[in-house]
Amino acid sequence: MKDAHESIEGVLERITYANDENGWSVVKIEVPGRRDLVTAVGNLLGVQPGESLRLHGYWTEDRRFGEQFRVDSYVTVQPATLVGIEKYLGSGLVRGIGHVMAQRLVKRFGLETLEVIEFHPDRLTEVEGIGPIRRERIEKAWREQREIKEVMLFLQSHAVSTSHAIRIYKQYGERAIAIVKDDPYRLAFDVFGIGFKTADRIAMSLGIAVDAPRRAEAGVLHVLAEFSNEGHVYVPHDPLLRAAREILGIEEDRILEEAVTELARVGRIAVEDLPAEEAAGKAIFLKSLHTAETGVAAAIAALARTPSRAIPIDVEKALAWFEEGARITLAAEQREAIRHVIGGKIVVVTGGPGTGKTTLVNGIIRILEKKGLRILLGAPTGRAAKRMTEATGREAKTIHRLLEFSPKTMSFDRDAARPLEADLVIIDEFSMVDVVLAYNLLKATPPGCRLVIVGDVDQLPSVGPGSVLRDVIASGTVDVVRLEIIFRQAERSRIVVNAHRINRGEMPLLDDAAVDGPSGKDLDFFFIERKEPDEVLAAIRELVLRRIPRRFGCHPIDDVQVLTPMHRGLLGATNLNGELQALLNPMGEAITRGSRTYRVGDKVIQLRNNYDLEVYNGDIGRLRAIDPIEQTVRVSFDEKTVTYDFADLDELALAYACSIHKAQGSEFPCVVVPLHTQHYVMLQRNLLYTAITRGKRLVVLVGTRRALAIAVRNARPRGRFTRLAERLRGTEPRAIARTPGGF
Repeated sequence: MKDAHESIEGVLERITYANDENGWSVVKIEVPGRRDLVTAVGNLLGVQPGESLRLHGYWTEDRRFGEQFRVDSYVTVQPATLVGIEKYLGSGLVRGIGHVMAQRLVKRFGLETLEVIEFHPDRLTEVEGIGPIRRERIEKAWREQREIKEVMLFLQSHAVSTSHAIRIYKQYGERAIAIVKDDPYRLAFDVFGIGFKTADRIAMSLGIAVDAPRRAEAGVLHVLAEFSNEGHVYVPHDPLLRAAREILGIEEDRILEEAVTELARVGRIAVEDLPAEEAAGKAIFLKSLHTAETGVAAAIAALARTPSRAIPIDVEKALAWFEEGARITLAAEQREAIRHVIGGKIVVVTGGPGTGKTTLVNGIIRILEKKGLRILLGAPTGRAAKRMTEATGREAKTIHRLLEFSPKTMSFDRDAARPLEADLVIIDEFSMVDVVLAYNLLKATPPGCRLVIVGDVDQLPSVGPGSVLRDVIASGTVDVVRLEIIFRQAERSRIVVNAHRINRGEMPLLDDAAVDGPSGKDLDFFFIERKEPDEVLAAIRELVLRRIPRRFGCHPIDDVQVLTPMHRGLLGATNLNGELQALLNPMGEAITRGSRTYRVGDKVIQLRNNYDLEVYNGDIGRLRAIDPIEQTVRVSFDEKTVTYDFADLDELALAYACSIHKAQGSEFPCVVVPLHTQHYVMLQRNLLYTAITRGKRLVVLVGTRRALAIAVRNARPRGRFTRLAERLRGTEPRAIARTPGGF
């Protein structure tokens, strides 16, 4: 083994492995004078094939893989040979130049190619295929790439990957280096994909002391943000300090206490005393979440206090009119719900699948439309809004569209000063609405408007912070109608029957019928028992590729969705996606970013709200095209197509399998759910219930009966720190008298 430090220089041929989380990469380098490609290992995340690299480090001998160059640091260098220049320009590093154009440029300008692009870009039009417009695009891309390289070189000295450097540049532009030097902790909050640990590492390398007040303040904010990502609106004082001590490596509480005091003073957090009967100590909120939660409580109270426009109506005649027109008979609880909506202000309608929520909503719409009310329909996601449109025959919009979200200002144009123009607002799938979105919706709801909240309270709570639907119901301060009767046509569905059984803590009805067997032809719910994780994986592969498509006519990519409780492990979303991609879409044009490979035809999911592109966390689409010259990919989401830069690909993940949380608000023709004790920490009743209710035509559980029984029994979902129910009880709204009249 050689351990003397030295430098090598060469062209990156391919990336063998890259870990997105810690930057560890294994790459192959073509080094002049060496017959075989050199294996280089180290923090090289973000480098791309075709780049010329100067690597600093030392040689090692790995027992399994032989000689390797262990990289301590690296820089990208401009190539000095014609082949190197051609590879460099054709690698996709410069938008607008692909392999063919790189060949033409090198053929025309030779070793002066890079100098021409840098100093004499007007000469680019001498090359076939480059006109004035393309020349300007190449010139702009080269200038931008040069600026990115400057940022990258600065950040590389602080162990930041190239891919992160590009994101930082896109966020801050030419001010990037100055901003990072001034406040590196901003990165964790401003730049998607950069966490606190990366920002802290940069800060430490810039000389910020371990016990510096600004570091402690950033750590406290980070812990609060992490808790909010888990659904909490606030964090009790002691758990907050424990988590901050752990992440910062600070033992002295005084420093953290001072950080909390200072953050409260400047208005970045809010501190409240918790009542003695709840818990001793204080509740610490991010300021935005405190504003949202107190705002929701105040808005609900104000809305309930303000009378609506009186409706001259005979409710019983109206109900009979709707039943006759729809050729149905409403259940008693549905009739009572409509009475509440007509006579009240805020009504919550909750119930499981098959209990008639859609029929109820249609009845409300038909009756109140006839009385001249202006009605708006909304839902948290595009798919949920589309389903609502199909079910009601009226346009439903996402809440963001209802409130006219502006990407330029990152705010809603509809608010208290410019409220929604409606007499009745109906929001479906409200279990998915977090406290911030609820606050913005309620702010924009006019005082005299009626509000109907529809959702299944037994599903998982929102991905974002809060448990708004659950808390509003628990407060006892608004009208709540629970739909519990399963309608006759729904009783024929084992999906519906078993969802309700699971919700009651009962084991689902299981048959021995095979998915593709003759005795299972009329069933829509199956359990396939497999003991070992690798057996579960093999069964899922066979189900998705052959058995379900053959028996039910479902497309294996478009119609079948694997939903799993976890991300990691053999049966986690990450591994399942790799397996299913190799099975269902193994060939074709591809691009690799870090450890992810995306192929044309892949099913992908959006991982965060991107307001500029109008795609949102949980949206599922198909990758339609990769343009290596323009460095973009096109993804179709339902009826629209979105273009992503290569640098933004970490917003997308494969979606052949996804977490049950990510599937909230969506429905799929066929759902396959692995259930194994490997998922023990996540085996919860509401998680299983949510997964099952995502399937429309077919649900298949694959795993062990023990894991299924654990999930059914576990009715203690992880609690969330919220105070909305208590706030609502403290401002109990006055009941509004119902208005009599003739229909």
